[in-house]
Parts: sequence; structure tokens; C-alpha cells
Amino acid sequence: MTDTRYRIRRKKQRCGAPAEQLALTVRKNEDGSDLPLLSFPAIDGAGTARHFFTTRLGGVSEGKFSSMNLTFSRGDDREHVLENYRRIAAAMGTRPDRFVLTYQVHHTEVIRVTDADAGKGVTRERDWDDVDGLVTNTPGLVLSVFAADCVPILFVDPKRRAIGACHSGWRGTVGRIGGKVIQKMEAEFGSDPGDILCGIGPSICRDCYEISDDVAEQFLAAFPGKEGKILENHYNGHWQLDLWEACRIGLREAGVPDGNIHTTDVCTCCNPELLFSHRAARGEKHGNIGGFIMLRTGEDRQ
Repeated sequence: MTDTRYRIRRKKQRCGAPAEQLALTVRKNEDGSDLPLLSFPAIDGAGTARHFFTTRLGGVSEGKFSSMNLTFSRGDDREHVLENYRRIAAAMGTRPDRFVLTYQVHHTEVIRVTDADAGKGVTRERDWDDVDGLVTNTPGLVLSVFAADCVPILFVDPKRRAIGACHSGWRGTVGRIGGKVIQKMEAEFGSDPGDILCGIGPSICRDCYEISDDVAEQFLAAFPGKEGKILENHYNGHWQLDLWEACRIGLREAGVPDGNIHTTDVCTCCNPELLFSHRAARGEKHGNIGGFIMLRTGEDRQ
């Protein structure tokens, strides 16, 4: 059941694309405090993987990072971030040493990870520095991506029992990183794109995302014939960009059926009290929300 204690400003799709309302549920931390989480009911309903997107609430970080910050690299107290991971791990039913973190540089590199990579980015160092997407078929391994306006996308193949996750900023979206995750799952696990469920997570909406002419030109070149769906000429060389629809287009091009693509109705910039947003922070320090997905183990399958 969706918890109603936290207010969410929800957005309607502007291009007629089907949207599934993200469910907000509130779990309890060990100290009794609330841990609000967002998830797609359709992905949960497949029974193959656990997943959720964090909010900025429910952690122990302070100040500009308050409170569920999940980045170590922006000046937050490391012990606070580690405690935040312990809380997320408990909600996922696992431990921090089962997480694997991207190293996001707004590129389109996607790698396969296994048990040998468990803990990288949280309890031990990563041995990569250019990875915006992860895939695995290892049960109990938590794939982790991060955003504060960019698009976190989660993937699950219920038939081949494989999962993926990626960070899709505007550069990654132009480069079709979502499609590259699909291709990686095809190559590594024999996945059929028609079987894969995708969740386009909380991120900045078209109304809030103003871009300059040079960025618009890259989208015009990358999405010929689809400009009207993703771009609106605003004023003085500025445009409004629909990252959600651009990501949907990339996933459809990769072979994912429309009905398998579940698009967020929650904008980070419209909900700064609930979610971290780079735009809403206006140059101030801020944390990141996380998107997490874990293939269920044999004992944990529905």
C-alpha cells in the first residue's frame, strides 16, 4: 500500500506515453525513523528482483547532504554515508558488502559484474573509473546507480533472470546508454529485449529542464524526426528537453515493447523536499539519490 504521509508533486506525460505512478512506501530503520522509498509496482510484480529508488530522507547525513546522501565524493562525512548504506542494505534484505557501484562520468560504458565485484564502491575500492551501467545474473548482488536530476534506469529480464542499471544524463541519453544495457544483456545472458522490463526513475522533467542551443543541436542530430517529442524551443536559444521521452525512444529502438517501459511521474526538481536536485540546489552542495536493483536468491523468489 502506498504511504500518504509524504507529499509528492506528480507529473503527467506530455507525449501520450503510458506512465505508471511510482509507489511510495515507508519502511522503518532500526532506530524507528522513517525510510521512504519509491518503486514501480510492475517491476516488483514480476517477482524476479527487488528494487527501489531512495529519497533524500531517512538517513543520517547533515546540512546540505541531509539526510539520505549516498555519495562519498562531495564532502559528506564518510561514516554518515556508510550508515546510510547500512540502512539501504537492511531495506534490501542484504549487507553493504553486496553492493556494486557505478563510477559515473556521463559516458556509455556498461560492464558485467559478478560476486568477485561485491562491495566495490562501498566496502572496497572499485577497479574502474568509467562505468555508467552495470548488468549481472548473480543473485543477491545489488546494482547501484545515482542521480540528482539525471535519469536512473533499472532493467529486469524475468525469463533469463538477469538485471541491469544505468545512469543516463543528457550525454548518456544522446549516446543511447539504455539501449547499450539492453545489448549487453543480450550478449551476456541471451536476453530477448521483448522480455525486459525497464523503469525510468525519478529525474528532472521537461518543464524544469532548460538546455542551451548547443545541447539541443546534439539531440536534434541524434533523434531525427522525433524532435517534436523531446524538444520545445523556449526562448533566446534555450530549449526544454524531455529526457524521459528520449530515454523511452532509445529503449524502444533497442527492441523493448512500449508496455514494458515504465516511466516515472516524479520530477526531482519539482520535489526538492523529497529528492536531491542539482537544478533546485542552484549551485549549493547536495547529495545523490540512488537506484538499486537485486536479483532475488532462490529462497527469496516469489
